[in-house]
Formats: sequence, C-alpha cells, structure tokens
Amino acid sequence: MLDYLRYKRNLGMADLNLTQLQTLVQVVATGSFSAAADRLGLSQPAVSLQIRQLERRLGLKLLERLGRGLKPTAAGSLLLEHADHIQTAVDQALQALASHGETVSGRVAIGTGATACIHLLPPLLGQLRQRFPQLDVRVSTGNTLDVLRAVEDNRLDLGLITLPASGRNLQVEPLLEDAFVALLPPASPLPRGALAPAALVEAPLLAFETGSSTRLLIDDWFRRAGQPSRPVMELGSIEALKELVAAGLGYSLVPGIAVATEHHRQGLRVQPLAPPLTRTLALVLRRDKPLSRPLQQVLEALRRLRR
Repeated sequence: MLDYLRYKRNLGMADLNLTQLQTLVQVVATGSFSAAADRLGLSQPAVSLQIRQLERRLGLKLLERLGRGLKPTAAGSLLLEHADHIQTAVDQALQALASHGETVSGRVAIGTGATACIHLLPPLLGQLRQRFPQLDVRVSTGNTLDVLRAVEDNRLDLGLITLPASGRNLQVEPLLEDAFVALLPPASPLPRGALAPAALVEAPLLAFETGSSTRLLIDDWFRRAGQPSRPVMELGSIEALKELVAAGLGYSLVPGIAVATEHHRQGLRVQPLAPPLTRTLALVLRRDKPLSRPLQQVLEALRRLRR
C-alpha cells in the first residue's frame, strides 16, 4: 500500500486517462498503430501520441516491437489485465447515473446484415426516434463474423446476426425464424409451386457473396439434396439481386423478410422451397455488457419482433 501511495503521489494530478487506455487495448489487439487507428477512426500519429502520453503519464514502457508487430511489456500486460474491469466499472457508474434521468438519451451502436438493415430495422428505428428523440442509434452492416468480432471488442453494443454464432464472452438470444423463398422473373420457365434443388440446378442462380452466413445456408441446402450450387453471379446487395432477377438474368434464393413488404418490384414471382430453408436471426452482446437505459430500450424494441 505504501508503494502504491508513493507511486500515485509521484504521478501528481496525472490520473489514468480512459481514452488512452482504450487506445492501448486496440493497439495490442491489432498489433499495430495503423490497424488500431482504423478501428478507432483516428490517424496513426494520433494513436502513437496517445500511447506516448500514457507511457509518460505512468512513467513506464507499455509496448515493445517484436518483429513486425507490437506486443505489451510486462507492465503493459499487467495494465491490460485491469482494462476490462476499469471499463465495466465506468459503464456501470454511467448506467447508475442514467437511471436518475427522465429522458432516454445516448448512443447505441448496432451491427447487422444488409438485408435486416434494409427490411427489418427502419420501422423499428423510426418508432424509437419518435419515442426517444435524444436516443442516437447507429447502424453498421457487415457479415456475421465481422459483427461478432466488433461486439467482442466492444466497438458495437449489439449485433443482429444470422446463426450460427459463438464466442466465449457472448450472449446469444434467438429472435426470429426467417424462411427463404425463390425469387424469379415473371417469365421464368421454372414450374410454379414449391421448388426443390433438383428443379433449380440447371437455372442461372444469382447468389449472395461467398462467405456470408446466408450463402453458406443456401449452399448447404443444395448440398444436402446432392445437388451442386453453381451461381452465375455473386453479389453482396439484396437490392442488386432483386434488380438482376427483374431483368430476367436468373433466379435467386432470398430471406423472406426481403420480399415481405411492398417495396419489391411488382411482377416478380415469389415461391416457397421444398424442403423448406430457414435461417435464425439472433441478438448478440457481451455477457458483461452493462444494460444502459438506451440499450435496454433498443433491446426491448428488437424483442418485439420475435415471432
């Protein structure tokens, strides 16, 4: 205790800076100043300066270069052991203070796929804006792995993703089942009614990009029927797929929510699949994530989508 008091007295008024601490966490997580700068939305010189200021503030070397990467020193590793606890304590303190306010205000960052962003979230976000004008909900899109990584790194508060998903520190809550459908141009020669893989294998498939959770489910649907999946085009945009189908360039298999509204082009044929193909959308957040009032309101609104 005496050593700690003497060390703290030597620091004077220069207490630990939380921004600089989080910058250190990102530098170690990414292994470089430039990658950490990309994650934090800062310039590389700004990240380097924050680390130098933190080291100067503590009077300790926190990072060392090994090969092409940066690794924490013994002192840096010790500080990082406490970083999560420090951030959690701060979040809990802010949550406790927020509970005394009469309004719901603050920022909530959500990560999700493009289809859910376009066809599921807009009405929900509009209702939240009407109820809580001071609630700032930010949405970014990406594949499931990118969203999970951002939630684990605490760069996103919440993810709305396609299962499967896993992570030691993640809480996964299934939300709703979404059945895929076949989307065909009006003049398609394919038979009407439920379509099986064997009926589709010779037709030109317009597919989601390789590696996406949706594409993996579609490929597995064909594989389980002993049929190959041979897309003639691969795209990352559900709206682009619709336009290409409407132009008569092929058919696509899309989540049902993408054609559940009146926004899709009139005249396109929407047909079920046999056997059925479904995906599960789920909420994911860190197990130790403090549930601030803004985050609670967003979670409650999303859970009302459950069906």
